[in-house]
Amino acid sequence: MYAIVKTGGKQYRVERGQHLLVERLAAEEGASVALQPLMYRSDETVFDADGLAQVKVTAKILGHERGEKLRVVKFKPKRGYKRRTGHRQELTRIEIVDIALGGKGAARKAAKPAAASKADTEAAASAKPATAKASEAAKEASENGA
Repeated sequence: MYAIVKTGGKQYRVERGQHLLVERLAAEEGASVALQPLMYRSDETVFDADGLAQVKVTAKILGHERGEKLRVVKFKPKRGYKRRTGHRQELTRIEIVDIALGGKGAARKAAKPAAASKADTEAAASAKPATAKASEAAKEASENGA
């Protein structure tokens, strides 16, 4: 079971127990945070907004860190222009505590009416070719008569 979550403008594939280094989260060390799921995969795959509203991805903040130093150099030849600056990204180390599909009973109940509607759509789909054949026959008749 895994989920694709979005945090800090990036997407991550996460599983229970996994440790991640993400953009700085505004919460204290040891706090639990909920991450926004974009996809859930277990026995079934959930992409739609209604299904994702039931998916809960919980993470525990292990600590706040800073990334490695990046050197930024600006240089223009023959002008004596040199600039060197640095940057260290603020990061948060998290552990994925739980990935759960809440209301599994509701999802199964919703699946049964969906099966009935699937039968209706199959019946409608089988009716479409007959009307398509009729419309093709009408086109051929009009072409032959003209």
